[in-house]
Parts: sequence; structure tokens; C-alpha cells
Amino acid sequence: MAIAVGVIQALGFPGTLAAADAMVKRGRVTLVFFDKAERAEFMVVIRGPVSEVKTAMEAGIEAVENTYGAVLCQHYTIPNPPDNVVSVLPLGFTPESEPFRVMPG
Repeated sequence: MAIAVGVIQALGFPGTLAAADAMVKRGRVTLVFFDKAERAEFMVVIRGPVSEVKTAMEAGIEAVENTYGAVLCQHYTIPNPPDNVVSVLPLGFTPESEPFRVMPG
């Protein structure tokens, strides 16, 4: 099973929080990374099966767009990232996110 990556970057914390909340509620995904990106922008990264990440990303984008003052800066989904990308970038499961992992393996 391919484990996809979904990334949303938004201007302002409330929109990013709304995106994270909507994504984990809409799809069987795990939030694996959250941090400041640049210039009051924040990013949130999820992992899960490709179809679940797609559904969750749609919910996250909608949440940002419906949050007052938030601006969607960019978003991207990678269906099956290579291991070297996952090992170098902050896309892997961490000890903090592992207890919330929703898919096998």
C-alpha cells in the first residue's frame, strides 16, 4: 500500500489549525509534522493511504479557505514518495506521531 504525503502551507495560524483539524477528521490520516514555514506562514504535513490523503487534503484546503483572515499559500500531494525523500525531509512518522498512526505498518 502506498503511503502518500499531503502538505498544506497557509498564512496565519488559525487557518493552519483549521486545516489540520479538518484533515484528521475527514480522512484516515496521521499528522506527522507541523511548523512555521516563513513570514507568518505555517505548514502541516499528513501521511496515509493515497485515497485518504486526497480526501483529507480537500477538507484541509476548504477549511483554510473558510477561515477568516487565512490565506492558502500552497498545497501538494505526493502519492508515493521515495524513501530517500522521506528520510531527509520532515515527512516520516516520529515517536510523537507514531501512537496516532492510523494505517498498518
